Amino acid sequence: MPLETTEWETVKEWALVYLFKTLDPHTALERAGFATAFVTRLKLTARPADNAAELVGESLRSIPGQVALLEALLRTGLADHEDAHMAGDFLARLREDARTHGSEDPFGRYLLKNGTEAFLDRENLRTELRTFLTNPHTAVLVVDGEPDSGRSYTYTFIRHIGQHRGFRPVRVILDPASTAGRVLAQLAAFVEADTALSPAPPGATGLDDLLPTRYSAVLRVVREATDPEAPVWFVLDECDRLDPGSDVWELIGQLARAVSEYEPRPGEQPPRLVLLGYSEAARPLPHDLRNSIQRDRARVAGPAELRTLLAHCFREVPPPVRFRELAPQEREAALTELAEVALAEVLHAVGEPGDRAGPACGGARERDSYMRRLCSAVEGAVRVYRAL
Repeated sequence: MPLETTEWETVKEWALVYLFKTLDPHTALERAGFATAFVTRLKLTARPADNAAELVGESLRSIPGQVALLEALLRTGLADHEDAHMAGDFLARLREDARTHGSEDPFGRYLLKNGTEAFLDRENLRTELRTFLTNPHTAVLVVDGEPDSGRSYTYTFIRHIGQHRGFRPVRVILDPASTAGRVLAQLAAFVEADTALSPAPPGATGLDDLLPTRYSAVLRVVREATDPEAPVWFVLDECDRLDPGSDVWELIGQLARAVSEYEPRPGEQPPRLVLLGYSEAARPLPHDLRNSIQRDRARVAGPAELRTLLAHCFREVPPPVRFRELAPQEREAALTELAEVALAEVLHAVGEPGDRAGPACGGARERDSYMRRLCSAVEGAVRVYRAL
């Protein structure tokens, strides 16, 4: 499972401390195990923080590059630090991605994050994402649905797909206090873009005053997110929490227009925009962009979806020894029966949609949504299955 943006920030800090506290960064990188050709391509300067960002940015372009970075860090003093365990976990997740990359369809995975995190069966989303990726005329994906239906959890699957299909999702979680300026600054930080507002041409309003043009800053962010190998997908989460009068609604429209109309140079891939929790009752996106927008609707999973998920999960994980000794037909029957038992236990544990905690949660997971509790319960069932 790919690392979170915040986890890559941790990796960047490790790189700064263990690889760039030196006057000769090229030699330090080669001693850590990086290929000379790779080191030569890096645009290193006299600023260690910039060099760490450059190293991580270049490594992110491929899964082997990500693995090589963590392996190199664990050959430095990091191996003797208390963070070594965390780095080892990161490396295990990336190696799992490397093993599965190219050998199977990433859209068909039900267990993510090294087989420890379940993604609830969203066949519509899998189909919509596959179409969205391959259609060059769509630039905006809108995911709507009832509360607790797993809209935000969609981001987990998008990150998984991005790792295997060559794009980098970055997420901003919105809330009633969000402003256009802060959201744009967060997006700009992800792509290291300059978002100083440009003045409008004198006389544009007949007043000869220099009015700031946010759209020009949006265009700069979109331009910096364009990449020949790993374009950025901007993900705005929990759009339905925005205040109706928020200026973020206008920013969303500007982002949608910018990614839809941006024409990259030959060989470049433009960014995309994903809006999670953007309901039909929300402020409409520009009408002339309707052919660039694709929609998916999340819904609360029921017993049928859970049964399918458990069946897939139990088959993605190597069977316990006691099942391996069975004949194929007997093993299939035993797995089906076990999935039914697990289904009953999961449904009992999570309670009903709308509850903030299931009967087996003891109030400890009071703030978790129904879909998050479902996934946690399935992950628990898979752990029990592994231990059989």
